[in-house]
Amino acid sequence: MADSRPDAVDSRWMRRAIALARRARPSPNPRVGAVIVRDGEVVGEGWHVAAGQPHAEINALRQAGDAARGAAMYVTLEPCCHTGRTGPCAEAVINAGVARVVAGCADPNPAVAGGGLRRLEGAGIAVACGVEEEAARELIAGHERFFRAGLPYVVWKYAMTLDGRIATAQGLSRWISGEVSRRFVHRMRRESDAILVGIGTVLADDPLLTARPAGSFPPPYRVVADSRARTPLSARLLVPGDGRAIILTAEDAPQDRVEALKSAGAHVFCAGQERVDLPRALRTLAEDYGVRSVLLEGGPVLAASMLREGLVCEIVCFVAGKLFGDGLGPLADIGVVSPEEAVAAHIRRIRRFGADVAIFAKLHSACV
Repeated sequence: MADSRPDAVDSRWMRRAIALARRARPSPNPRVGAVIVRDGEVVGEGWHVAAGQPHAEINALRQAGDAARGAAMYVTLEPCCHTGRTGPCAEAVINAGVARVVAGCADPNPAVAGGGLRRLEGAGIAVACGVEEEAARELIAGHERFFRAGLPYVVWKYAMTLDGRIATAQGLSRWISGEVSRRFVHRMRRESDAILVGIGTVLADDPLLTARPAGSFPPPYRVVADSRARTPLSARLLVPGDGRAIILTAEDAPQDRVEALKSAGAHVFCAGQERVDLPRALRTLAEDYGVRSVLLEGGPVLAASMLREGLVCEIVCFVAGKLFGDGLGPLADIGVVSPEEAVAAHIRRIRRFGADVAIFAKLHSACV
């Protein structure tokens, strides 16, 4: 693309656009933010609030009005060039007389895939792409994963002690991590379309699987991998009328249990014969429920199954300054015999949360 070298000014405004994008979770659409700058001043800004509503560029253009003519637009994702539930943003940008467009990253959607930027260039608009690209792509990780693999982006989150335990030998785990870490976990939940656990976690902990405080985002789906439909009807994750509980079962689940769970307000769908077929289940969540991001909070057996299937994209591990000695580890057998067979992960950053440390890593073998 022409004019492709970012400078400090471009990075500054792109970071602002990225912050705006985080104000919403418009799944199945990607999070996008836009800022319009003229003579060093913001004249318009916006973000995509929800699917079917105006895109970030349109909201920013409406706020800018005539001041958009001759201005620069900073947008986290290249403007779309196709008509869906809303019109093509590239045409709106052209018609508004914007002189320069700086995009954080190109759109992996095959209906766009660089076409929006080419359309802008063809209309004589100066274009730059790749400014703050890593952060911009983080915003659309689920969007990119879906178009590449038809699956949601899965983050496996867990907390452990310094000696690698997620629970004592008696199965007790509250609380390993501190309050600051737990607040961040609720932010992770708010930014996820679904929270996934196994039936073992439900029976042991009876979790709510909610984000607190809820904020303005839609509540995440509460998903349980439960091949035999053993989720208790009294489980706290079953909230009549809210439509956010999903139980993944297998074909041999007792039909009376399936019907009882449906009557309790859960969506129940079969995703396998004798056990839950996890890739099939995640594809259904992506295609039928618009799920683009999943926070995996299950125990060691479910985590191992997800890893073996290549479904985990990222790991967030909270480490507390505690020792349990004997106890439960975070991961069951994944078939590793020698160190050379270990699943490789790239540690991207380490961050302190109060007295805890969180390790953020991406798996080399999966995702984007």
